[in-house]
Amino acid sequence: MSEAGKAGMVTGNPAKSLILFAIPLILGNLLQQFYNMADSIIVGNFVGEDALAAIGASYSLTTVFVMIAIGGGIGASVITAQYYGAKEYPRVRASIHTALITFLGVSVVLAVIGLSANRAILILMDTPENVLDSAALYLNIYFLGLPFLFMYNILTAIFNALGESRIPLYLLIFSSITNVILDLAAVAVWNLGVGGAAAATVFAQGLSAVILFVLLLRRLRQLGSGQGAHYDRRILLQMVKVAVPSMLQQSIVSIGMLLVQSVVNGFGSSVLAGYSAGSRVESICIVPMIAMGNAISTFTAQNIGAGKPERVKKGYRAGYGIIFAFAVLIAVILLCLKEPLIAAFVDTEDGRLAYETGTSYLSFLAWFFVFIGLKALTDGVLRGAGDVVVFTLANLCNLAVRVFVAFRFAPVWGVQAVWFAVPMGWAANYGISFLRYLSGKWKGKKVV
Repeated sequence: MSEAGKAGMVTGNPAKSLILFAIPLILGNLLQQFYNMADSIIVGNFVGEDALAAIGASYSLTTVFVMIAIGGGIGASVITAQYYGAKEYPRVRASIHTALITFLGVSVVLAVIGLSANRAILILMDTPENVLDSAALYLNIYFLGLPFLFMYNILTAIFNALGESRIPLYLLIFSSITNVILDLAAVAVWNLGVGGAAAATVFAQGLSAVILFVLLLRRLRQLGSGQGAHYDRRILLQMVKVAVPSMLQQSIVSIGMLLVQSVVNGFGSSVLAGYSAGSRVESICIVPMIAMGNAISTFTAQNIGAGKPERVKKGYRAGYGIIFAFAVLIAVILLCLKEPLIAAFVDTEDGRLAYETGTSYLSFLAWFFVFIGLKALTDGVLRGAGDVVVFTLANLCNLAVRVFVAFRFAPVWGVQAVWFAVPMGWAANYGISFLRYLSGKWKGKKVV
């Protein structure tokens, strides 16, 4: 068990607690992004630009469902962490059982919706005709595995709520290696193309979910007897108060990406391929920022549960230094390595337009990652305290800014309007959430 898991996050140096907790999250999320990227890199190199564009066309839609799962995990983790911080272990057990049963049911419903509607959504997004069939195939396989995706994210969130962020990391290492091996076999050896890449990802995620579930059963036995091991409707209502706004917040960002990508789709499959490659690199760059947001969320929930709101403020201030350090590091890496990073996805000669689109996107965005870091950190405090209304509104503003700028100015500036829309949305989101943090009203929003 990690140090955070042994003592929780309610004692010791706040900065040290956050860093020790965040490092496994960062490493784990990086691995998750790398093995998600394996589809794009392997398909782009062994199948071609159209196949890469097909996965890129699918990516924004799959992200919507991933973010719903993550939002559900946030609801489960905040309630579980607050009970854990208060040492109410029977309620910890009840919250875990309630979360698993509820979100398994939600995942099945969403899988049916995804299987029924994905092709129609791709058409509405103006997906290029030459990649439509491949994108629909990828999504059909993906949605068949959606319950495993949900269970994996809920289980990961539960372990994080208990202060044990290393266990999901170990599973991600195993899962990442499994996914890459299966991707190479399916695409390069068996010539299964886009469908093979999707199946490899689903299998790796499903295996991880099963193993995490077995490990959780062992961990629950350490919390005492079976008392509290039941479905609790009162806890479900508490969870819903956090989970629904969190799902909205997470999916709002993804819906924004979906709408913005529909603008990119109109510029053709080559531009879409380049944007997809840049977006995959972007998804890696934001990992440290999102991990810090998740770390401060658990930190806040446990300390609010323990009646220590002033300790949360110390942790939040420490988080600023960490975020700025990450932002500088990310900018340096992107500005120095953007060309080889994009070249890993597309051919620099035959796919020249895709290559130039991807490098242009990264060159611009490299300067602005501090905004998503500050947004994630501030949202994390509000979320961990159960003060979800304002940060949900802030994320709605993020969506509105990104969509408005992309749709309004793309006809004038070209696809570069999408570049400007991204950091403008992040900055607006941060400004609103920060004003709420300054008000101090989040300290009275304990939800358990």
